Amino acid sequence: MDVKGNNMSEHEHDHIRKNVRSRYAEIAKTNNRGCCSTSCCSSFPANGADVSARVGYSTKDMQAVPEGSNMGLGCGNPQAIANLKEGEVVVDLGSGGGFDCFLAARKVGASGRVIGIDMTPEMVSKSRENAGKGKYKNVEFRLGEIEHLPVADNSVDVIISNCVINLSPDKKQVFREAYRALKPGGRLAISDVVAVKELPDHVKKDLAAHSGCVAGAALVSDTKAMLAEAGFSSVKVDINEASREFIKDWFPGSGVEAYVASAIIEAEKN
Repeated sequence: MDVKGNNMSEHEHDHIRKNVRSRYAEIAKTNNRGCCSTSCCSSFPANGADVSARVGYSTKDMQAVPEGSNMGLGCGNPQAIANLKEGEVVVDLGSGGGFDCFLAARKVGASGRVIGIDMTPEMVSKSRENAGKGKYKNVEFRLGEIEHLPVADNSVDVIISNCVINLSPDKKQVFREAYRALKPGGRLAISDVVAVKELPDHVKKDLAAHSGCVAGAALVSDTKAMLAEAGFSSVKVDINEASREFIKDWFPGSGVEAYVASAIIEAEKN
């Protein structure tokens, strides 16, 4: 099975989604930390704060959110590039425990709104519980697939995401949906894992590596092409070469860090 999603049937897409949903439901229920399977990542930091510090969050960021919302599932910090403003509407694709949503809520203020979207019921329940702990009035969480966003056309100022789009078997549809939801002048600011060279076949076919944020990574050139095809302009993909230092801990000894890296991806809707 080609887990990148090229020429796959809907049945194959659903098989991948089911695997990813199962993995992240387990994380939500057990409070495991990190992007990849604990069975293959014994050296990966178990503390969400440790993981988030490695990918670019400050101590202040981590102390500002409700306990349990920072699950260490990111590969970068989209907040650093989103340039969020008071009153904006923000959507977070694959919102997990709500970490990035709660940080965004502080920036958009009471006149703004943050919508977290996740396809895993257990994650949505967890993030809603966390929102209650923090008494957030400008944040909500919706159950849905990022390929079929439960938001209206032209209704969003900024779309953020952290290490999630690589998990989708249909990235073209994710970018089309993001474009549809954004207002004219809206922007995409995401952190994700991309492939810097073609992944070996045995990695592409490994579902554990897919739910572990590796096997589904699209080539940088393909990512740019998919965004342009969806209608985006001013597309930028900036590779974080230092990310290989933590990616090598996701699947120790596999050498995947030679093929993938974390990147900041930006684009605009005209």
